[in-house]
Amino acid sequence: MTALWIAHVRVTDPDRYAQYASRATVAIAAHGGVFLARGGAYEQLEGADRPRNVVARFPSLQAAHDCYHCAAYQEALSFAQGAAERELVIVEEAAG
Repeated sequence: MTALWIAHVRVTDPDRYAQYASRATVAIAAHGGVFLARGGAYEQLEGADRPRNVVARFPSLQAAHDCYHCAAYQEALSFAQGAAERELVIVEEAAG
């Protein structure tokens, strides 16, 4: 069953965060992740507003988990730390 990686982000250091994004893109693709939404228009209905919203689909919950914990993503993540306020969750998609 596929899984979604959902991130809500407020970027505080655009240059550093851009370094994260370019590296994270490679790690996500290497684990079969494809972006469904990446910073487009949005409407905040409830909760804390985070103006950058990212959704990626992975082949499985395990693939998304493995991506997050892999060395390449962790290296990318070091550029996001201190450059953004983020929430990230992995959610298994409902069957058809």
